[in-house]
Amino acid sequence: MRIELERRAAHSKLFSVLSPFIALGLTLIAGVIMFTALGLNPINALYSFFIEPLTEIWSVHELIIKATPLVLIAVGLSVCFSSNNWNIGAEGQLVMGAVAGSILPIMYPELTGWWVLILILLMGMAGGAAWAAIPAFFKNRFGANEILTSLMLVYVAQLFLDWLVRGRWRNPEGYNFPESRTFTDWQTLPEIFPSSGPAHYGAVLALIVVFIAWFMMGKTLKGFQVKVIGQAPRAGRFAGFSAKKMTMVAFLISGALAGLAGISEITGVIKQLQPTISPGYGFAAIIVAFLGRLNPLGVLAAGLILALSYLGGEAAQISLGISDKVGRVFQGVLLFFVLASDTLIHYKIKFIRSTKRSAQT
Repeated sequence: MRIELERRAAHSKLFSVLSPFIALGLTLIAGVIMFTALGLNPINALYSFFIEPLTEIWSVHELIIKATPLVLIAVGLSVCFSSNNWNIGAEGQLVMGAVAGSILPIMYPELTGWWVLILILLMGMAGGAAWAAIPAFFKNRFGANEILTSLMLVYVAQLFLDWLVRGRWRNPEGYNFPESRTFTDWQTLPEIFPSSGPAHYGAVLALIVVFIAWFMMGKTLKGFQVKVIGQAPRAGRFAGFSAKKMTMVAFLISGALAGLAGISEITGVIKQLQPTISPGYGFAAIIVAFLGRLNPLGVLAAGLILALSYLGGEAAQISLGISDKVGRVFQGVLLFFVLASDTLIHYKIKFIRSTKRSAQT
């Protein structure tokens, strides 16, 4: 007996809209079971995850800070996934964006002026786009699987960053710690409300990116091309759209936004290069993209939800004494239910009994 998925002739539009909410509901149920199995009060645990982080203004600022890279990366991934290109290496593109954008602050720390920060952000976007172009090129030229190539490049980027901060870019005045020199005020993103919390202008950039992507995908020919090539490749070919060009464009957009997320994290939060600059935003953004239904506006809401789970995990570690791995499991369960809900809405499961009998010897 084998199991196959057969696409439904017509799927429910109502359930397609409700799918993210169904996934969230199932995640909460699974969370209750998980926390009960750990010997915790599930009500207190869910309160720590979803309510406690919103009780103080400082926590709201932290929520914005964590949501910013998730939204930036997930918007790029939503464009890429919509074109039927699977960029799983946004984490590496985030790292290379941070590295490329840090060239000026580290090698030319004496530079000042309003243009310096703009150039840093543009260099970060260029670094992420260049790293994303590698799997796109291999897919177009050699037919290589972009899932594998983009994912393997994550580890190359992380090791390259580690080599830099322990070697040539290590701060000579940093007491031999593996980190770069600290960026100056001209080289960092200012805070939006300095008197109330540390949320920086990267959040404003994320909102602008969401609006531009929403407009592009819904109101322009390029957005129409992305959808046609992603949903009906044959129709796209008949219309004269190039799948190879779209692959490169989609990866460049995705990589540029991941790079922007990386350099925004560096210039807005960390203010220097370190061996680890991301807790896995590039991978978590995959959840955000699908939870937001590959729609930029949905991605904005989903980014806030997943950022809340990050903060909730940290709050639960303090108030409940649990491991950070529990928070990651919670996020993994959310992704599982998002994908499972979408799959069951668009496909039906068929159990096929094998009629062949093994030959007698």
